[in-house]
Amino acid sequence: MPDRIKDCSLDNKEDSLISRLLAGEHSAAQEFVDLYYRRIYLFMRRMGHSRQISEDLTQDCFLQAWNHLGQIRNAQALKGWIYRIAANISNEYWRRNKKKIVSLNDIEPPDNLKFNNKESDSEFLEEISVLKDAVSQLPLKLRKTIVLHYMQHLTIAEAAEAIGIRQGTMKSRLNRALKALRELLA
Repeated sequence: MPDRIKDCSLDNKEDSLISRLLAGEHSAAQEFVDLYYRRIYLFMRRMGHSRQISEDLTQDCFLQAWNHLGQIRNAQALKGWIYRIAANISNEYWRRNKKKIVSLNDIEPPDNLKFNNKESDSEFLEEISVLKDAVSQLPLKLRKTIVLHYMQHLTIAEAAEAIGIRQGTMKSRLNRALKALRELLA
């Protein structure tokens, strides 16, 4: 199926989901959670939270989303909106709990990665481990840009909206983050 047809179908589905959410349909709330729960949980893990804290913060994110449904403008803003709530919850957690950040090395690579031989597998996992360690050393603002854009696969516009900054600022932070990663990995 061509990407445009998929995008159009997804937009229609999300438009319908938003109108059902605004109408207070509980089945729509369940669909919304099913659609974004894993993504938000992984975002929290990638921001350095432990498994238990990530689960708690993810649940808080959906509670806040439910309480602020009136703020959503349209289907195109849905992804940025939920990530912005998640980013704010993560930031608030770190402000309240000035603890050491959990290493990204605790996060496993996606299950769907398969290799033809053991040598490729171990080399790839070693590279992922080094990269995760480097990302975890970045300052929070720069780490957030890397996580949202490259790990959560948000567009520049969606990631900028999630953080609450302009797209130009997002691009600038992303460039600084990539430069810092290159220096850490050199």
